[in-house]
Amino acid sequence: MEEFHEEKAFVVEEVNNVIKESIETTIQNAAYHHNKVGQWNSNIVEQCLKRLAGLNKPFKYIGGFPWGLHAQLCKRTGRVFTLLLLVTGIVLRMVRCTTYKYDSKTMYCIVNVFGLA
Repeated sequence: MEEFHEEKAFVVEEVNNVIKESIETTIQNAAYHHNKVGQWNSNIVEQCLKRLAGLNKPFKYIGGFPWGLHAQLCKRTGRVFTLLLLVTGIVLRMVRCTTYKYDSKTMYCIVNVFGLA
């Protein structure tokens, strides 16, 4: 019975590994370039969605802000920044969420994944 629950669970570590691999594959230690951010963002979201679907979990992952998977890349300047994410209209008991932060010498990449049961 426990195996069934594990197979169907939203495992944060597993999802974070998917995010990390997607970011590292896309960015590959590149320096921050404002004109590349849009493409990097799209690639990270697409790769995450494909890999999450491959986990065969009973969750729906929707690409795009604010309901599903969202990636935010920003230049690392030494200043404090705040990322505010509002999610409304969803029964929160049905939502599983994780946020993964990747940082390099020149940028931060923050990815939010919402799994809808």
